[in-house]
Amino acid sequence: MRKVVVLTDHETATGFRLAGAEVVDTTPDKAQAALEKLITEGDYGLVAIDTSLIADPATSTARVMRGRDLPILLPIPSLKDAFSPETVDAKAYMSKLVRETIGFDIKL
Repeated sequence: MRKVVVLTDHETATGFRLAGAEVVDTTPDKAQAALEKLITEGDYGLVAIDTSLIADPATSTARVMRGRDLPILLPIPSLKDAFSPETVDAKAYMSKLVRETIGFDIKL
């Protein structure tokens, strides 16, 4: 059975670990090498990648993924994007992410 792993930064890694996910904690300068290692190990069916580390994982790993069906690479938005000073309305940002992911709004 293939495993699921999240490739993220140190700050975000704790939250994923608390949720029970396997995490690879890395920095932007080492992220590409870490992702390529996860792909070539062959143990993972899904690799979720923090977009603050690698903006377009599919393009950046095209050579390594050639001829492989797995792992599926899932870019996930960075929490830094949601709560950065440039983001005026964090609630609107999160609402947009939910709408894009599941196709409709959830209002609480």
